Amino acid sequence: MARRKSLAAQLLQAYRDSQKEKAAAARRAEAELARQARAAEREASERAKKEARRERDQAQAWVRAQKEKQARQSAESRRAEQIVRDLEKRQAARAKHLEQKRRAEAREKAAAERRAKQESAESLRQEAAGRTAEVVERLEALTAVLSARPSGLHGLRLQVERAFSDGDLEGFAVGVEHALCSIGYPEGLGGARRAAFAPESRELVVEIELPAQAVVPAVTQYRFKASVPPAVVPQPRKENECKELYRDLVARLALRAIDEAFAVTPPSLVDGVAFNGKVHAKDRATGKAIEPCLISVRVSREAFAELVLDEPELDPVASLRYLDAIVSRHPYDLEPVPPVVTFDLTRYKIAPERDVVAGLDSRPDLVAMDPIDFEHLIRRLFEKIGLKSWVTQASRDDGIDAVAVNEEPLIGGLCIIQAKRTKNVVSAETVRSVAGIVNDKSASKGIVVTTAWFGKASWDFAPRNRVELIDGRHLKALLLEHLGIDALIGLPRLPPGWQTRDLS
Repeated sequence: MARRKSLAAQLLQAYRDSQKEKAAAARRAEAELARQARAAEREASERAKKEARRERDQAQAWVRAQKEKQARQSAESRRAEQIVRDLEKRQAARAKHLEQKRRAEAREKAAAERRAKQESAESLRQEAAGRTAEVVERLEALTAVLSARPSGLHGLRLQVERAFSDGDLEGFAVGVEHALCSIGYPEGLGGARRAAFAPESRELVVEIELPAQAVVPAVTQYRFKASVPPAVVPQPRKENECKELYRDLVARLALRAIDEAFAVTPPSLVDGVAFNGKVHAKDRATGKAIEPCLISVRVSREAFAELVLDEPELDPVASLRYLDAIVSRHPYDLEPVPPVVTFDLTRYKIAPERDVVAGLDSRPDLVAMDPIDFEHLIRRLFEKIGLKSWVTQASRDDGIDAVAVNEEPLIGGLCIIQAKRTKNVVSAETVRSVAGIVNDKSASKGIVVTTAWFGKASWDFAPRNRVELIDGRHLKALLLEHLGIDALIGLPRLPPGWQTRDLS
């Protein structure tokens, strides 16, 4: 039994063997499938690898291409950038050159402007200095007008003497005028000269034209002002200084004119000089032409010789006071003074003289007299007192009844006289009118004579305005004292403050 197996066992064994063969075959099949799968996998893997390598190669080629492209682009970009940089450098260099050129031109222009400004400033400084020097030179000329008077006037004196030796008194005066006018003066100071000669008193009357106030420089100096724009600015002179300089100048001109008048006239002919210094100007209130007298003096040759005109410390204003000259207190303001003597009476029409004294009754009534006879009576009265008088014509006489000249030194001069033969008080307007005529005619004083009386306003106004009032009782006393006429005043009533005896 043991050695022989049963059929079942053999079948089972066979079955088992077949199963094993099937299993082995399955395993082999599985192995084959696995091998095939592995082979397929390997093949797929190889294909994948090949594909991957191909793709990688393609990618690498693309990358290389891209890199090459990028490299070309980078190279082109670099070349472009280099070109741009080179262009920018050239442009920068050109711009730098232009900027340097512009800056150089700007510096040159600025330097030129600075030089121009400096030259302009220097020119203005020189102009200021030059104009200041002109002012100083002008002031020196004004102050030296007395000390710089010319010498050697003997030749002019000989010409004047020859004119007098011919017996021509008018020619002598003309010769003196020509001699005085021929003497040189600084610019603006040599005005007109007039002369008249009175042989009976051996006196020469000299009248000169003084310069106007503008002759004194109105500035002290000119200075350069560094403003925008720069300019030459005048430094105004103080008004008081201008007035003092003008006062000093007219005093120097007066002394020089008197000295020259004595120098060109022989001492054997001329003992003294009556001097008037006038200035042609415009009245600031009316705009009319005026000719105020600023200095008037009567001096003898001997008294004038006491002055040392070349002394540097000489004060010309004090010298005029020493000579008792009449000097305007405010010459710069053209405040006039009465001339000590005047020789120009051609402005007045002189009427023929009438001797009315011889025809008067022993006791004439002044109020009842003929108006013309009354005026001539007043003329005779003033002549007896010591004045040289002329009666003006009745028509167009500017309100003047008479013109009288007082030839006494210092207190003398031209007098305007108005005679009022009336029974009533003389109005204050009449007195003011005479004061206006006195000023207009440049007279030394005015005199109002009346047979009646004056009011308080007239007595207050007259002394302040160079007007003297003579009322009826004062006139009555003067007629009795100087002409021996015991006159009556036939007033209808007794004036205020009068006594009955004042009328009879």
